[in-house]
Amino acid sequence: MAKSEPFASSVQSAQPCHHFEFPEILLATENFAESLVIGSGGFGNVYKGNLIYGSSLFVAAIKRLDSMSNQGAAEFWAEVEMLSRLRHCNLVSLIGYCNYEKEMILVYEYMHNGTLDDHLHKLRTPLSWLQRLNICIGASRGLHYLHTGTGITSGIIHRDVKSSNILLHESWAAKISDFGLSKIGPTNQPSTYVNTLIKGTFGYLDPNYFTTGKLTRKSDVYAFGVVLLEVLCRKRAVDRSLDEEEWGLVTWVQDSIKDGNLKRIIDSDVRDEISPKCLKEFVSIAERCLHNSPRQRPTMAEVLVGLESVLVLQEKFNKSLQATSRTILSRMVNVLPFISKGENSGDSKFSSKSKGNNGIAHFQSPSPNLKVFKFSDLEKSTRKFSLDLLLGEGGFGKVFLGWVEENTLAPSKQGVGIPVAVKRLKQKSSQGPAQWLAEVNFLGHMDHRNIVRLLGYCKDESEHLLVYEYMPNRSFDRFLFTDIAKRLSWGTRLLIMIGVARGLTYLHSENVMCRGLKSGDILLDEDYNAKLGDFGLVKYGPETGETHVTTRVMGTYGYAAPEYILTGHLTTKSDIYGYGIVLLVSITGRRAMDVRRREGQQSLVDWASSIQSNRKNLKEIMDPRLEHNYPLQGAFECVALALRCVANKPKDRPSSEEVLQNLEQIYAHYK
Repeated sequence: MAKSEPFASSVQSAQPCHHFEFPEILLATENFAESLVIGSGGFGNVYKGNLIYGSSLFVAAIKRLDSMSNQGAAEFWAEVEMLSRLRHCNLVSLIGYCNYEKEMILVYEYMHNGTLDDHLHKLRTPLSWLQRLNICIGASRGLHYLHTGTGITSGIIHRDVKSSNILLHESWAAKISDFGLSKIGPTNQPSTYVNTLIKGTFGYLDPNYFTTGKLTRKSDVYAFGVVLLEVLCRKRAVDRSLDEEEWGLVTWVQDSIKDGNLKRIIDSDVRDEISPKCLKEFVSIAERCLHNSPRQRPTMAEVLVGLESVLVLQEKFNKSLQATSRTILSRMVNVLPFISKGENSGDSKFSSKSKGNNGIAHFQSPSPNLKVFKFSDLEKSTRKFSLDLLLGEGGFGKVFLGWVEENTLAPSKQGVGIPVAVKRLKQKSSQGPAQWLAEVNFLGHMDHRNIVRLLGYCKDESEHLLVYEYMPNRSFDRFLFTDIAKRLSWGTRLLIMIGVARGLTYLHSENVMCRGLKSGDILLDEDYNAKLGDFGLVKYGPETGETHVTTRVMGTYGYAAPEYILTGHLTTKSDIYGYGIVLLVSITGRRAMDVRRREGQQSLVDWASSIQSNRKNLKEIMDPRLEHNYPLQGAFECVALALRCVANKPKDRPSSEEVLQNLEQIYAHYK
């Protein structure tokens, strides 16, 4: 049997956690019988089983890692570590685990009433308002304990708070579960963050976390605010029954409150049960949790105290309620003095489901125009992937300079033939074969002067490589964020952005969305002509219409559109948002997100929007390395176009064709 991994040194006082033998698990689950599956998620299936622990037979929930899961050993051991040392009546107890060969299994106490998500959305169980309040209070106690009351020097950020991770005991007591994404942070620093890969669930994801990479306990508070709205409205965090512009529950509720139309958001099953004062306080707590600024959100301790106060108000109301007064709320709800603060908040771990063709294998086979390289040939052309020939590195892996014969593409010596860029997938890449296949399928069938050309590919056992035309001037961001930016005149930058707009217009005409457009994906040839590259995240839109719902959180800090962050709702207008960011970056020379700058200037969009309205402020926006060598009117129109592209609502953004037309006109008049 494989040895269990040692717990990290951060574990200070681990509770007993039983190691189950694999045959015990097989017996309990009847060889993982489908009939015993009680749930499934990003980790894998959860089975109901009878296990012997000590001298007792008990019912357990047995979670088995799916070998195809996008989670893995890191999440498994994170959960074992967390729950081994945590004991609280509002946290699901981990009884034990099994680690045998490739099998990773967690054994929990069985929760007879399943998840809050089940009862709110699937079963639509009749839950009174008092029951819902008590569930929220129990969950907030569990989160408060995680954040500050664990009795150890480090608090815990759950990172995936949602209704499906709130389990219900047979007494309806709420318990927080699923700690595979949890992170540890000092309890005495509320604003401490862990800079990490974005992980979480659409609809619950803190926009500030997605935008900046700053993960704090206030990110959990935001997600819990979404849960509070679910409980009140009985609508999912991402609800496609809402207007297309408002698939996100948060936006829908905020707009309803702003419009003074609170009545429509309350679940009709409990509308007549809630006291007006109780409702006002409950919504106020949720609004504060969902504040754009993490600093303005309450702590979980404050949320807990607030909810307990709401419960007292409701109980007092119930005692004084007369039979004839049960219609009060229906008459009063539209005139309650709710004051909106005007805030608009910007994977199973990923709960959205794809709609239409997901686009990974849009074409049935690679283009016959692509050369199939041998791994040994690419080793030869790159001198065994010599670091001297390294061009760059990203999430996919390293890119090397190689040389091939011009006509046959056979490997040749350095300086002989034509140069190529060889991208090699690293073995432990956060991306992988699916992205490799997406690029082979996509670029093998694309032919446009503003799309980088794929020459061939290689698949050799675990090796995945792509071979592109070589772009001597590398990527656009190499110029923008270094001293060589001085080489890029105003006219050159404008022509680069026109080239990008042409490439984007072509893609959109083919019903293709980039999903990851950023300055690092814009490649420049020897004449600074722009070509779009890096299509591992590309998506094809559905056959009808332009809407797509992606299932995994992917993107780059500062470039992702608000609707994508909130709901996973992906359209061609999401690409326009990313284009607008790149246009702003090219104008200002600033990064999309720079946490080294002072508050108010970290987000490029927020900063540029705050000073653009007055043309006199234009010089503050422009890249100083241009040394004022640009036409004022042309620059002003470019900034205005960029800000239209990053409008909060997709319908307010221009199309790629309109962007291209506007830029060409600006260049013709003000180059």
